[in-house]
Amino acid sequence: MKQPAILPFLLFVLLAFCACAKPAEAGDPSKLVVYVYDSFAAEWGPGPAIVKGFLKASGIEIELVSSGDAGQTLVRAILEKKTPKADVIVGIDNNLAHRAISEGILLSYRPSGAGKVPPELVLDPEWRLTPFDWGCFAIVWDSEKLESPPKDLEGLTSPEYSGKLVIMDPRTSTPGLGFLAWTVSAYGDAAPDYWRRLKPTVLTMTDGWDSAYGMFVAGETPLVLSYTTSPAYHVENDHTERYKTLVFAEGHPLQVEGAGILAGTMRLKQAKAFVDYLLSPEVQALLPTTQWMYPVDPSIPLPASFKAAPRPAKLLKPEAAVPVAMIDACLEALGRK
Repeated sequence: MKQPAILPFLLFVLLAFCACAKPAEAGDPSKLVVYVYDSFAAEWGPGPAIVKGFLKASGIEIELVSSGDAGQTLVRAILEKKTPKADVIVGIDNNLAHRAISEGILLSYRPSGAGKVPPELVLDPEWRLTPFDWGCFAIVWDSEKLESPPKDLEGLTSPEYSGKLVIMDPRTSTPGLGFLAWTVSAYGDAAPDYWRRLKPTVLTMTDGWDSAYGMFVAGETPLVLSYTTSPAYHVENDHTERYKTLVFAEGHPLQVEGAGILAGTMRLKQAKAFVDYLLSPEVQALLPTTQWMYPVDPSIPLPASFKAAPRPAKLLKPEAAVPVAMIDACLEALGRK
């Protein structure tokens, strides 16, 4: 079975996104500064509980600083690498890991809980990134807005789904990046042709997951790029099964999210303690119902709502880089370059 490839991160493209944004400033020098993506720091995300729990466990205060989606957060850390303003970065996944490591912004640190992590989830043999959760990308369907959903990637291109799908930009969003890799794994060199056929289906392409999923739950579109676990959220919080994961025959890309200590930190001891804390039973048990991802510690029990999260028979794990020319070609075919 052909495996999908890791997409190189397009730094020169992302600079434009960062220039337009006004991210929060990391200000208090007495706190451990942690760069995160928006949904991690949101009130419904794991960030607030982790801040409180880490303070109680260690006496160390954390300042969470969000700069958009994970891609935008990584670009900020790269731009600041000569004069770093943060100590830790959270949310660098397997599709962004190569870029983060090659830029030399991360320090090696094998955390105290590393032995809990299954080998297939390890992001880097030198532990410049520590995995803390994992999941699978999928198309999620609103069964009350659409009677008959697509059954595979090719089915998404059918005229009956015109204007019914929202995806994320692969230049700024890790789900968007994962989706593009998914199509390359399925179609190889013909991926741009697939994106050309997909163009009528795509209602819009957002910068990040938050805005796309917001459109979906607002009823603006019946199909959205998300995660196999997204329906579990609605079962748990909305007590509804209207939202469903579509399991495709091509398999589903694996996403492993990691955290790394930024080179140049003046708070190395505290940064190590924080990375250790991410693998603690306390945090690992928090992730299923805040991140709506699987913990990397397989001993952590899952909530009953995860019965609504099907596990695909085929998990696709990236292994090599997709050429920049291929990425450009896919986006050009969609009319979004």
